[in-house]
Amino acid sequence: MSLAWPWALAALIVVPLLLLVRWWLNRRRRKVAVRVSSIALIRAALPGRSRWQRRIPAALFGLGLLALGTAMARPQASLAVPQDSTAILLAMDVSQSMCSTDVPPNRLAAAKDAAREFVLAQDDGTRIGLVAFSGISGLLVEPTDDKQALLDAIDNLRTSRGTAIGQAILTSIDAIAEINPAVPPTGVELGAPDSPGSGTYIADTIVVLTDGANTQGVDPVTAAQEAKARGLRVYTIGFGTTDPAPLICSADQMAPGSGARPEWRGGGGGGGRRAQLIDEDTLGEVAELTGGEYFRAQDAKQLVDVLTDLPSTMVVQKEDVEMTVWFVLAGALLAGTGVGLSLRWNRS
Repeated sequence: MSLAWPWALAALIVVPLLLLVRWWLNRRRRKVAVRVSSIALIRAALPGRSRWQRRIPAALFGLGLLALGTAMARPQASLAVPQDSTAILLAMDVSQSMCSTDVPPNRLAAAKDAAREFVLAQDDGTRIGLVAFSGISGLLVEPTDDKQALLDAIDNLRTSRGTAIGQAILTSIDAIAEINPAVPPTGVELGAPDSPGSGTYIADTIVVLTDGANTQGVDPVTAAQEAKARGLRVYTIGFGTTDPAPLICSADQMAPGSGARPEWRGGGGGGGRRAQLIDEDTLGEVAELTGGEYFRAQDAKQLVDVLTDLPSTMVVQKEDVEMTVWFVLAGALLAGTGVGLSLRWNRS
């Protein structure tokens, strides 16, 4: 718990002052008390009250004052943000290198299967958006809890030329900005962002899955700085091996006008085999810069494990909720109960 106005706690000094005044009055009363020969006669004349009947009202009244004094400092509790108020943007690489068969049947098919499992594993109410990128990037599904719409979009992913990782991050930022007024869209100039881990990150998150390196468009680190300035974490996943393998895509895996043919085999020499290298340094820098994390998946099972475990890996997002009204209610109830008991027991 934190306090918005911690200096207001100075008001709590009233409680020990009241206790001091009470002690002084009791002491003075004892000094001026009339001496009598029989204490028993006085006890018989006074109403019968036990020690706890005298102390409980005072204790309740003091606790009430403490609660009211704390309320003046505006206490705040850090509470977890409900899942249905957050969004996860999944940006998937659909460049032609995703046709590589180092992960059977090829990387694209394995990535699509993992993305389906990721969507199905989420709790109802979790909003997921889908961005696809090759030489350009586009928002295929805005953040939604409609799992079927996401599954249909994943089934229709097609490969094309180029890899624009940085642009995919910017597209994801704009998709979040559409549903979260606290996130400015790209193109808006912002001040210097706080350092990662400073607690300024919001609940919405970007996940980038790629098998290569940025080949065109904005630099991924530059895009990551835009995400950081908006309090958005970016988690990155490098998919595939470094073993040379043929690029083989079926007809339904290729976008119209991509320049490829069914059962297309890419690459230069060596029988159409080439190594597909992942720019792990850049992906790691993007994740570290934004307070996220970088993962490596070399086969289909590892990719499924990374994606399905990702929500538990993400830092729990919290927000401060003011608790002043509850402290006021508790203070008023305690103080009122103390006064009421005192009046009741003193009357008896």
